[in-house]
Amino acid sequence: MHNANLALRFLLELAALAGFSIFVWGLTEGVWRFLAVGAAVVLLGVIWATFAVPDDPSRSGSAPVPVPGIARLVLEWGVLFGGAWAFYAVGYTWPGFWLAALTVVHYLLWPSRIAWLLQN
Repeated sequence: MHNANLALRFLLELAALAGFSIFVWGLTEGVWRFLAVGAAVVLLGVIWATFAVPDDPSRSGSAPVPVPGIARLVLEWGVLFGGAWAFYAVGYTWPGFWLAALTVVHYLLWPSRIAWLLQN
């Protein structure tokens, strides 16, 4: 179950990046579209990888910028549900719905991680 849920989280992360990319694409024109989408993906990736709880068993354990577990949980929800909102905002309601629904399923299947985050 643990590996399957990690795989699901990875797919959710990719889907969230896709949602933000489509959203940013719609906000810009011309060559700026490519630059804005690239910048959005890099920025989200850096934030995701940088702010972590030390010794998080679902990650590498390293935390370039250590944060409390609640901050990490809010960050994860912001990115994953934000990606769902981004899909919805540009008219892709079903992808947005499924990203949000699968994010809820992901966290429901992993209550021990939520408890760990809230304790650290």
